[in-house]
Amino acid sequence: MTVKFSKDHEWIDAADATAAVVGITVHAQDALGDVVFVDLPEVGRHFAQGEVAGVVESVKAAADVYMPVSGEITAVNESLRADPSLANSDPLGAGWFFKIRPSDAGQLDALLDAASYADYAKTA
Repeated sequence: MTVKFSKDHEWIDAADATAAVVGITVHAQDALGDVVFVDLPEVGRHFAQGEVAGVVESVKAAADVYMPVSGEITAVNESLRADPSLANSDPLGAGWFFKIRPSDAGQLDALLDAASYADYAKTA
């Protein structure tokens, strides 16, 4: 798995450049607490890097989900919409939010690797 992390606490698995998978990090779901609702983007919509693409709500707070790289939404996780707790129980797997077709693969280079994100999350 080729996973990178944003400072906004999203992860992206770009192993498949035409269907990169995006979700929130373990750190993000820990900070939010029990997730009770997700607002997912519309398939076919294009977002710029850093743009709000969705919202995740928990019993404690609501948080925006940002695009880690620019791209077009190619799929959303309907299972997550039906069972938002997947964001807590399996944030790096079944709790993924959406898939994108990145429009600028170079933006991936500016994201954090796992070790760098772990260090960053300690102070976030």
